[in-house]
Amino acid sequence: MDETVAEFIKRTILKIPMNELTTILKAWDFLSENQLQTVNFRQRKESVVQHLIRLCEEKRASLNDAALLDIVYTQFHQHQKVWDVFQMSKGPGEDVDLFDMKQFKNAFKKILQRALKNVTVSFRETEENAIWIRIAWGTQYTKPNQYKPTYVVYYSQTPYAFKSSSTLRRNTPLLGQALTIASKHHQIVKMDLRSRYLDSLKAIVFKQYNQTFETHNSTTPLQERSLGLDINMDSRIIHENKVEKERVQRITQETFGDYSQPQLEFAQYKLETKFKSDLNGSILAEREEPLRCLIKFSSPHLLEALKSLAPAGIADAPLSPLLTCIPNKRKNYFKIRDK
Repeated sequence: MDETVAEFIKRTILKIPMNELTTILKAWDFLSENQLQTVNFRQRKESVVQHLIRLCEEKRASLNDAALLDIVYTQFHQHQKVWDVFQMSKGPGEDVDLFDMKQFKNAFKKILQRALKNVTVSFRETEENAIWIRIAWGTQYTKPNQYKPTYVVYYSQTPYAFKSSSTLRRNTPLLGQALTIASKHHQIVKMDLRSRYLDSLKAIVFKQYNQTFETHNSTTPLQERSLGLDINMDSRIIHENKVEKERVQRITQETFGDYSQPQLEFAQYKLETKFKSDLNGSILAEREEPLRCLIKFSSPHLLEALKSLAPAGIADAPLSPLLTCIPNKRKNYFKIRDK
């Protein structure tokens, strides 16, 4: 086994928490069950790593094997990346082609390798027709940097791909070209949607977030649902307050539904507007450039936080459509301009 491969595997294993190590190694499926049973996972991690490296050397692990271990680790720790969403489309009159995984892999790899002499591409297929792609970029004169790769998750026979954010933005057009051609689409665009939570992004673009939960059209009476409204409410509370609470809960439910919201950490709004005034000679009124403002809402679980605002009495119901439209618009970056 090459020294660079051994170092790559060592660094990857060192990143893995001890309580996840056996699970990730089994998912990697490179070392056999018998080999893993020879490892004492209760000893110091440095000793465990050395033992695992020896086992990998015995099996002559390749660079691709090491890359697959890195993909498995990233799948377990998806939230450590920020994911962008890309949408592809067919040309006018183009039919949907049957997807061939082998053909896709060959085409994708060939396009990148033709454009760049030094690039390594690894694939790992998962459930739900998803394929994880790991690209380590080099240049015409330098070898691929295995420690700063780009990850892409593509769902076959759909127009959507998810890419980890990277500082190597110069390679994004080439990556888009490879995805478009290999998946037999015509063009690709980056959506105004990103998050650390890949499953939530997938739920939003595939509109899956409301399929396994009760919707607001349910026939269950409002008073019987767990909406934060106390059914055994103190009779001293005046009727108007009870009616208002029911109104707020009904509007919140109609807006967000009964299901859990997809997890996003922020929503960003860029406002561009011309200053308007009835006063002549105002300095701002004579300004040709529009006024620009950036507003960012952030929370560990933004949509659930927005959902709780009106019932908690922090905001009036209904909330602004600019806040509630995020899942339906499939975006959390907005640009607001004068009509």
